[in-house]
Amino acid sequence: MDFSFIISSLIVYGSVAVAGLLIVLTLTIYLTAKPFPIIERFKEEESYCDTKSKSRSKFPKIEDEQSVHLSVIVPAYNEEERLPPMLDEAIEFLETRSKEHSSYKYEIIIVSDGSRDKTVQLAESYVEKYGSDKLRCLNLIKNRGKGGAVRLGILSSRGATILFADADGASKFEDLVKLEAALKDITKCSPIDQPQETSTSEAIVIGSRAHLEKESLATRSIFRNILMYGFHFLVWLFTVKGVKDTQCGFKLFTRRAADMCFQSLHVNRWAFDVELLYIAQKLNIPISEIPIRWTEIEGSKVTPIISWIQMGCDLGLIWLRYKIGAWQIKYKKT
Repeated sequence: MDFSFIISSLIVYGSVAVAGLLIVLTLTIYLTAKPFPIIERFKEEESYCDTKSKSRSKFPKIEDEQSVHLSVIVPAYNEEERLPPMLDEAIEFLETRSKEHSSYKYEIIIVSDGSRDKTVQLAESYVEKYGSDKLRCLNLIKNRGKGGAVRLGILSSRGATILFADADGASKFEDLVKLEAALKDITKCSPIDQPQETSTSEAIVIGSRAHLEKESLATRSIFRNILMYGFHFLVWLFTVKGVKDTQCGFKLFTRRAADMCFQSLHVNRWAFDVELLYIAQKLNIPISEIPIRWTEIEGSKVTPIISWIQMGCDLGLIWLRYKIGAWQIKYKKT
Protein backbone atom coordinates (compact mmCIF):
# COMPACT_ATOMS: atom_id res chain seq x y z
CA MET A 1 0.00 0.00 0.00
CA ASP A 2 1.28 3.46 -0.91
CA PHE A 3 2.72 5.29 2.13
CA SER A 4 1.29 8.65 1.03
CA PHE A 5 -2.17 7.07 0.79
CA ILE A 6 -1.87 5.85 4.39
CA ILE A 7 -0.82 9.30 5.60
CA SER A 8 -3.62 11.05 3.73
CA SER A 9 -6.15 8.51 5.07
CA LEU A 10 -4.94 9.08 8.60
CA ILE A 11 -5.29 12.83 8.13
CA VAL A 12 -8.83 12.48 6.73
CA TYR A 13 -9.99 10.06 9.43
CA GLY A 14 -8.26 12.10 12.11
CA SER A 15 -9.96 15.29 10.93
CA VAL A 16 -13.34 13.55 10.89
CA ALA A 17 -12.72 12.22 14.42
CA VAL A 18 -11.73 15.67 15.71
CA ALA A 19 -14.75 17.28 14.04
CA GLY A 20 -17.00 14.63 15.58
CA LEU A 21 -15.54 15.22 19.03
CA LEU A 22 -16.04 18.99 18.66
CA ILE A 23 -19.66 18.47 17.66
CA VAL A 24 -20.26 16.16 20.62
CA LEU A 25 -18.51 18.63 22.96
CA THR A 26 -20.54 21.56 21.62
CA LEU A 27 -23.82 19.66 21.96
CA THR A 28 -22.89 18.57 25.49
CA ILE A 29 -22.06 22.15 26.48
CA TYR A 30 -25.29 23.45 24.96
CA LEU A 31 -27.50 20.82 26.60
CA THR A 32 -25.90 21.01 30.05
CA ALA A 33 -25.33 24.77 30.38
CA LYS A 34 -27.85 27.09 32.02
CA PRO A 35 -28.61 30.18 29.87
CA PHE A 36 -28.60 32.46 32.92
CA PRO A 37 -26.44 32.10 36.04
CA ILE A 38 -27.88 30.47 39.12
CA ILE A 39 -26.70 32.69 41.96
CA GLU A 40 -26.23 30.53 45.04
CA ARG A 41 -26.73 32.30 48.36
CA PHE A 42 -27.28 30.74 51.75
CA LYS A 43 -29.65 32.28 54.29
CA GLU A 44 -26.75 33.06 56.63
CA GLU A 45 -25.20 35.19 53.87
CA GLU A 46 -28.23 37.46 53.48
CA SER A 47 -27.55 39.52 56.61
CA TYR A 48 -24.79 41.44 58.38
CA CYS A 49 -24.00 42.41 61.95
CA ASP A 50 -25.79 45.71 62.62
CA THR A 51 -23.89 47.70 65.25
CA LYS A 52 -26.90 49.95 65.95
CA SER A 53 -29.50 47.28 66.66
CA LYS A 54 -26.94 44.76 67.94
CA SER A 55 -28.62 42.14 65.76
CA ARG A 56 -28.50 40.77 62.23
CA SER A 57 -29.99 42.98 59.48
CA LYS A 58 -30.67 42.06 55.87
CA PHE A 59 -28.42 43.36 53.14
CA PRO A 60 -30.13 45.59 50.55
CA LYS A 61 -30.48 44.54 46.90
CA ILE A 62 -28.84 46.00 43.81
CA GLU A 63 -32.33 46.69 42.44
CA ASP A 64 -32.98 49.10 45.35
CA GLU A 65 -32.35 52.81 44.91
CA GLN A 66 -28.89 54.00 45.91
CA SER A 67 -28.52 55.42 49.42
CA VAL A 68 -24.77 56.13 49.61
CA HIS A 69 -22.39 57.71 47.13
CA LEU A 70 -19.87 54.88 46.94
CA SER A 71 -19.74 51.18 47.77
CA VAL A 72 -16.31 49.54 47.92
CA ILE A 73 -16.38 45.76 47.52
CA VAL A 74 -13.32 43.93 48.84
CA PRO A 75 -13.17 40.18 48.09
CA ALA A 76 -10.99 38.47 50.68
CA TYR A 77 -9.87 34.87 50.99
CA ASN A 78 -7.51 34.28 53.94
CA GLU A 79 -6.41 37.92 53.95
CA GLU A 80 -5.92 38.62 57.66
CA GLU A 81 -2.37 39.87 57.05
CA ARG A 82 -2.77 41.91 53.84
CA LEU A 83 -6.22 43.36 54.51
CA PRO A 84 -5.51 45.88 57.34
CA PRO A 85 -3.17 48.21 55.36
CA MET A 86 -5.62 48.27 52.46
CA LEU A 87 -8.59 49.06 54.72
CA ASP A 88 -6.67 51.72 56.65
CA GLU A 89 -5.69 53.48 53.41
CA ALA A 90 -9.23 53.32 52.00
CA ILE A 91 -10.90 54.49 55.21
CA GLU A 92 -8.47 57.38 55.65
CA PHE A 93 -9.17 58.58 52.10
CA LEU A 94 -12.96 58.22 52.40
CA GLU A 95 -13.13 59.79 55.87
CA THR A 96 -11.19 62.80 54.59
CA ARG A 97 -13.61 63.12 51.70
CA SER A 98 -16.58 62.87 54.08
CA LYS A 99 -15.19 65.81 56.07
CA GLU A 100 -14.72 67.86 52.90
CA HIS A 101 -18.22 67.04 51.60
CA SER A 102 -20.62 66.86 54.53
CA SER A 103 -23.30 64.93 52.62
CA TYR A 104 -20.90 62.30 51.27
CA LYS A 105 -21.61 58.73 52.38
CA TYR A 106 -19.71 55.54 51.67
CA GLU A 107 -19.66 51.90 52.63
CA ILE A 108 -17.02 49.18 52.46
CA ILE A 109 -18.22 45.58 52.17
CA ILE A 110 -15.59 42.99 52.98
CA VAL A 111 -16.59 39.70 51.40
CA SER A 112 -14.86 36.81 53.13
CA ASP A 113 -14.87 34.05 50.53
CA GLY A 114 -14.97 31.07 52.87
CA SER A 115 -11.80 32.19 54.66
CA ARG A 116 -10.24 29.73 57.09
CA ASP A 117 -8.06 32.21 58.94
CA LYS A 118 -9.12 35.23 61.00
CA THR A 119 -10.29 37.39 58.06
CA VAL A 120 -13.88 37.50 59.37
CA GLN A 121 -12.83 38.41 62.92
CA LEU A 122 -10.57 41.13 61.53
CA ALA A 123 -13.34 42.52 59.34
CA GLU A 124 -15.81 42.49 62.22
CA SER A 125 -13.33 44.43 64.38
CA TYR A 126 -13.33 47.19 61.75
CA VAL A 127 -17.14 47.07 61.64
CA GLU A 128 -17.25 47.48 65.41
CA LYS A 129 -14.82 50.42 65.26
CA TYR A 130 -16.44 52.39 62.42
CA GLY A 131 -20.04 51.16 62.54
CA SER A 132 -22.03 48.99 60.15
CA ASP A 133 -23.30 52.02 58.24
CA LYS A 134 -19.76 52.41 56.89
CA LEU A 135 -18.34 48.89 57.04
CA ARG A 136 -20.05 45.55 56.64
CA CYS A 137 -18.79 41.99 56.50
CA LEU A 138 -20.39 39.49 54.15
CA ASN A 139 -19.22 36.11 55.38
CA LEU A 140 -19.63 33.45 52.69
CA ILE A 141 -19.90 30.06 54.34
CA LYS A 142 -18.70 28.35 51.15
CA ASN A 143 -15.89 29.47 48.84
CA ARG A 144 -17.26 30.85 45.55
CA GLY A 145 -14.12 32.16 43.87
CA LYS A 146 -13.20 35.80 43.43
CA GLY A 147 -15.86 36.49 40.81
CA GLY A 148 -18.58 34.92 42.92
CA ALA A 149 -17.49 36.89 45.99
CA VAL A 150 -17.38 40.20 44.10
CA ARG A 151 -20.82 39.56 42.62
CA LEU A 152 -22.48 38.80 45.97
CA GLY A 153 -20.86 41.90 47.45
CA ILE A 154 -22.10 44.09 44.61
CA LEU A 155 -25.61 42.62 44.77
CA SER A 156 -25.62 43.59 48.48
CA SER A 157 -24.44 47.17 48.02
CA ARG A 158 -26.06 50.60 48.32
CA GLY A 159 -23.76 52.80 46.26
CA ALA A 160 -24.53 55.10 43.35
CA THR A 161 -21.08 54.02 42.18
CA ILE A 162 -19.53 50.69 43.05
CA LEU A 163 -15.81 49.97 43.17
CA PHE A 164 -14.29 46.58 43.63
CA ALA A 165 -10.75 46.63 44.95
CA ASP A 166 -8.35 43.81 45.78
CA ALA A 167 -7.62 43.13 49.43
CA ASP A 168 -3.86 43.21 48.92
CA GLY A 169 -3.72 47.00 48.52
CA ALA A 170 -1.65 46.76 45.33
CA SER A 171 -3.56 49.76 43.95
CA LYS A 172 -3.35 53.20 45.53
CA PHE A 173 -6.85 53.98 46.76
CA GLU A 174 -6.54 57.69 46.05
CA ASP A 175 -6.41 56.78 42.33
CA LEU A 176 -10.18 56.46 42.71
CA VAL A 177 -10.17 60.19 41.88
CA LYS A 178 -8.85 59.38 38.39
CA LEU A 179 -11.53 56.77 37.83
CA GLU A 180 -14.27 59.11 39.02
CA ALA A 181 -13.05 61.88 36.69
CA ALA A 182 -13.26 59.45 33.75
CA LEU A 183 -16.71 58.35 34.90
CA LYS A 184 -17.85 61.96 35.00
CA ASP A 185 -16.58 62.49 31.44
CA ILE A 186 -18.76 59.59 30.26
CA THR A 187 -21.93 60.23 32.29
CA LYS A 188 -21.73 64.05 32.45
CA CYS A 189 -22.65 63.66 36.13
CA SER A 190 -20.53 64.20 39.24
CA PRO A 191 -20.31 61.05 41.41
CA ILE A 192 -19.98 63.29 44.46
CA ASP A 193 -22.55 66.01 43.71
CA GLN A 194 -25.05 64.05 41.58
CA PRO A 195 -25.23 60.52 43.00
CA GLN A 196 -28.79 59.82 41.82
CA GLU A 197 -28.09 60.83 38.22
CA THR A 198 -24.80 58.91 38.26
CA SER A 199 -26.53 55.84 39.67
CA THR A 200 -28.89 55.51 36.71
CA SER A 201 -26.23 56.16 34.06
CA GLU A 202 -24.30 53.40 32.30
CA ALA A 203 -20.50 53.46 32.51
CA ILE A 204 -17.52 51.40 33.65
CA VAL A 205 -14.02 52.72 34.37
CA ILE A 206 -11.22 50.23 34.94
CA GLY A 207 -7.80 50.74 36.43
CA SER A 208 -4.98 49.63 34.15
CA ARG A 209 -1.40 48.46 34.64
CA ALA A 210 -0.66 48.34 30.91
CA HIS A 211 1.65 51.35 31.15
CA LEU A 212 3.85 49.36 33.56
CA GLU A 213 4.24 46.40 31.20
CA LYS A 214 7.71 47.30 29.86
CA GLU A 215 9.12 47.45 33.37
CA SER A 216 7.53 44.13 34.37
CA LEU A 217 8.77 42.35 31.22
CA ALA A 218 12.35 42.75 32.38
CA THR A 219 11.69 41.00 35.70
CA ARG A 220 9.80 38.00 34.31
CA SER A 221 11.18 34.87 32.65
CA ILE A 222 10.81 34.47 28.88
CA PHE A 223 8.35 31.62 29.44
CA ARG A 224 6.11 33.72 31.69
CA ASN A 225 6.19 36.58 29.17
CA ILE A 226 5.15 34.19 26.39
CA LEU A 227 2.24 32.95 28.54
CA MET A 228 1.22 36.53 29.34
CA TYR A 229 1.21 37.59 25.68
CA GLY A 230 -0.62 34.39 24.79
CA PHE A 231 -3.30 35.21 27.35
CA HIS A 232 -3.66 38.78 26.04
CA PHE A 233 -4.02 37.41 22.50
CA LEU A 234 -6.74 34.96 23.59
CA VAL A 235 -8.60 37.76 25.39
CA TRP A 236 -8.54 39.82 22.19
CA LEU A 237 -9.41 36.86 19.96
CA PHE A 238 -12.29 35.39 21.94
CA THR A 239 -13.81 38.06 24.14
CA VAL A 240 -12.79 41.66 24.82
CA LYS A 241 -11.53 44.11 22.21
CA GLY A 242 -9.79 47.40 22.97
CA VAL A 243 -8.92 46.79 26.64
CA LYS A 244 -5.21 46.34 27.44
CA ASP A 245 -5.54 45.16 31.05
CA THR A 246 -8.67 43.17 31.88
CA GLN A 247 -7.38 41.69 35.14
CA CYS A 248 -6.55 44.71 37.30
CA GLY A 249 -8.57 44.53 40.52
CA PHE A 250 -9.65 48.16 40.61
CA LYS A 251 -12.86 48.71 38.64
CA LEU A 252 -15.57 51.34 39.08
CA PHE A 253 -19.20 50.92 37.93
CA THR A 254 -22.32 53.01 38.00
CA ARG A 255 -25.04 51.18 39.91
CA ARG A 256 -27.04 50.47 36.77
CA ALA A 257 -24.00 49.16 34.88
CA ALA A 258 -23.09 46.85 37.78
CA ASP A 259 -26.64 45.52 37.92
CA MET A 260 -26.72 44.88 34.17
CA CYS A 261 -23.38 43.06 34.10
CA PHE A 262 -23.27 41.08 37.33
CA GLN A 263 -26.77 39.64 37.00
CA SER A 264 -25.56 37.84 33.85
CA LEU A 265 -22.09 36.83 35.07
CA HIS A 266 -21.51 33.06 34.90
CA VAL A 267 -17.79 32.74 35.69
CA ASN A 268 -16.99 32.71 39.40
CA ARG A 269 -13.21 32.42 39.31
CA TRP A 270 -10.21 34.27 37.84
CA ALA A 271 -11.61 34.81 34.33
CA PHE A 272 -14.69 36.62 35.63
CA ASP A 273 -13.20 40.05 34.75
CA VAL A 274 -13.04 39.05 31.10
CA GLU A 275 -16.63 37.80 30.95
CA LEU A 276 -17.75 40.93 32.80
CA LEU A 277 -16.19 43.22 30.20
CA TYR A 278 -17.45 40.95 27.39
CA ILE A 279 -21.01 41.40 28.71
CA ALA A 280 -20.51 45.17 29.00
CA GLN A 281 -19.31 45.43 25.40
CA LYS A 282 -22.25 43.34 24.19
CA LEU A 283 -24.58 45.77 26.00
CA ASN A 284 -22.71 48.78 24.57
CA ILE A 285 -21.89 50.07 28.04
CA PRO A 286 -19.08 52.66 27.72
CA ILE A 287 -15.76 51.42 29.14
CA SER A 288 -12.81 53.67 29.92
CA GLU A 289 -9.34 52.38 30.86
CA ILE A 290 -7.26 54.61 33.15
CA PRO A 291 -3.59 54.11 34.16
CA ILE A 292 -3.14 53.69 37.91
CA ARG A 293 -0.26 53.13 40.28
CA TRP A 294 0.27 49.50 41.21
CA THR A 295 2.73 47.62 43.40
CA GLU A 296 3.09 43.85 43.48
CA ILE A 297 2.32 42.57 46.97
CA GLU A 298 3.55 39.21 48.25
CA GLY A 299 0.97 36.54 49.02
CA SER A 300 -0.94 36.44 45.72
CA LYS A 301 -3.43 33.55 45.35
CA VAL A 302 -2.71 33.37 41.61
CA THR A 303 -0.27 30.70 40.42
CA PRO A 304 0.94 32.35 37.17
CA ILE A 305 1.41 29.37 34.84
CA ILE A 306 -1.49 27.23 36.07
CA SER A 307 -3.88 30.19 36.41
CA TRP A 308 -3.06 31.60 32.95
CA ILE A 309 -3.57 28.20 31.30
CA GLN A 310 -6.84 27.75 33.19
CA MET A 311 -7.98 31.24 32.23
CA GLY A 312 -7.01 30.60 28.60
CA CYS A 313 -9.27 27.54 28.56
CA ASP A 314 -12.02 29.57 30.25
CA LEU A 315 -11.78 32.25 27.55
CA GLY A 316 -12.41 29.72 24.80
CA LEU A 317 -15.35 28.26 26.71
CA ILE A 318 -16.81 31.72 27.39
CA TRP A 319 -16.69 32.50 23.68
CA LEU A 320 -18.16 29.12 22.68
CA ARG A 321 -20.99 29.18 25.21
CA TYR A 322 -22.14 32.64 24.16
CA LYS A 323 -21.60 31.87 20.47
CA ILE A 324 -23.91 28.82 20.51
CA GLY A 325 -26.43 30.46 22.82
CA ALA A 326 -25.73 28.19 25.79
CA TRP A 327 -25.14 31.34 27.84
CA GLN A 328 -27.25 34.44 27.44
CA ILE A 329 -27.32 37.99 28.78
CA LYS A 330 -30.34 38.91 30.91
CA TYR A 331 -30.46 42.59 30.02
CA LYS A 332 -31.15 43.61 26.46
CA LYS A 333 -30.14 47.01 25.11
CA THR A 334 -33.25 49.10 24.50
